[in-house]
Amino acid sequence: MAGVDRVAIPFTTLESRADAAENRARIPTVLMCMALALQASGWPSIEAVKAGDGCVAVAWADGAVARIPCLWLRHNCGCDECVVRQTAEKRFQIFTVPANLMARGVRIEACAGDEALAVEWPDGHLSRFLAGELRALMRPPEPSLRHWDGSFRPQRFDFDGFLRDDRVAAACIEEFLAAGACILDMAPTAPGSLEQLAPRLGPVREVLFERIHNVEIDPAGYNLAHTGEAVPPHNDMVSYAWPPSAQALHMLANDCDGGESGIVDGFAVLSSLRRDRPDYFEVLRAVPVPFRQFDDNNETSVSRPTIEVDSRGAVQLLRFSNQLMQRVPLHEPRLAEFYPAFRELAARLNAASVQARFRLAAGQVLLTAGHRVLHARSPVVGNRRRHLQDAYFEHDNVRNHLVLLKRQGRI
Repeated sequence: MAGVDRVAIPFTTLESRADAAENRARIPTVLMCMALALQASGWPSIEAVKAGDGCVAVAWADGAVARIPCLWLRHNCGCDECVVRQTAEKRFQIFTVPANLMARGVRIEACAGDEALAVEWPDGHLSRFLAGELRALMRPPEPSLRHWDGSFRPQRFDFDGFLRDDRVAAACIEEFLAAGACILDMAPTAPGSLEQLAPRLGPVREVLFERIHNVEIDPAGYNLAHTGEAVPPHNDMVSYAWPPSAQALHMLANDCDGGESGIVDGFAVLSSLRRDRPDYFEVLRAVPVPFRQFDDNNETSVSRPTIEVDSRGAVQLLRFSNQLMQRVPLHEPRLAEFYPAFRELAARLNAASVQARFRLAAGQVLLTAGHRVLHARSPVVGNRRRHLQDAYFEHDNVRNHLVLLKRQGRI
C-alpha cells in the first residue's frame, strides 16, 4: 500500500482540546480503557491505508491489518452532522447511502498523541477515526470470568464500605463479575436491608412472588426452601423467560443446626462437560425443558433449553432447578438423547468436588451471578431460627455501575 497520503495537521484542525475531552467521554468506557492502555504501551503507528472493494485497508507498522467495510466507517462517523451531540446517539441513517458505497479518498492525519484515519465520501462528507480507537476495536475482549471449584471461598467486603466508598464498591463488583460470587460482611440484620444495595446494584428486580423474599421454615410455604429438607444446587426463577441475573441472599439469623450454604460455578462445570462430552452439551443446548413455579395467587412457567449460548457459542445462561423442572414432552424428538445428557450434568453439578460450602452468618450477604452460580442448602435441623431474605437484581446494572464509576473518574 505505497503512496499513501500522510498529512500532518494541527490538533485543533481535528477538534479543540475541550471538544476532544468531551468526545472521549462519550466513547464507550471499555473501548476507551483499551485505547488508553494501548496508547500507554505505545501502539504502532499506521503504516498505510488503501480504499478498494468496498473496504478501507489499514496496515499498522507491526504488521497488523484491518479491512474495514465502507458501510461500517460511514455508519460510525462521529461528527456533529452524524451524531446528536447532546446525547451521543446516532443521527445518520445507513439506508441513505448505497449498498455498494466506496470511499472517494483516504489518508492518515497526525494529531497530538495519536493519528487519525480520514475518509472522504462521494458526497464530500469527511469521517475521521482515531487510530487508537480502531486498534482497540481489533482486539477481542479478554476473558473476564475466573472459574472455580469446591475449594473456592467467596471474597469478603464490608457492607458499609461497599455503600459509601467507591473504591470498595469497584473492587467488590470486579470480584463479582470475575468469580460470580462474593460476600458483604457486617450488614444490618433488620428485614428489608437489601433495599440499601440499589444505588450500587441497580433497582430490585421484582417477580410475582415477593419483592424481598423471606426464606424460613414455613409449613404453608410454596418453595422447597420453606421446608427443612436439603435444597440441591439450583438457580432461582428459571420459570421466567429471563431469570433474574443477580441475587443477594441476606442472612438475618442463623441459629439452627445444619443450614449450611453451598454454591457451584455452573459455567465451570459446563466448560468441563463441553470438553468431555460435546454431544451432551449440544443436546442440552437444543432441547427445551419446561419449568414451573406457582403458589395460590401466582403462576410462572416457561420452556427453554438448559444451556443458552451467544452467537459465538459462549455460555450465557445455565437454567437448572430439579425442583421446578416439569416433564419434557414425549413428542420431543431428542428425548432419548436428552436424558443421559441431563443425568450427567446433574451428577456433575451435585458432586462434592464442585460445591463450595460455608456457613453464612447473620449479617452477611451473599451476592451471586444468577445465570452462572447455583446455590444450595444443607438440611435445617431442629427448631432454632434460621431466617434469610433474598432479592434479585440485574447483572447489567451491576456491571454498568462499575463503568459509570470509571467514566466519572471516581475510581
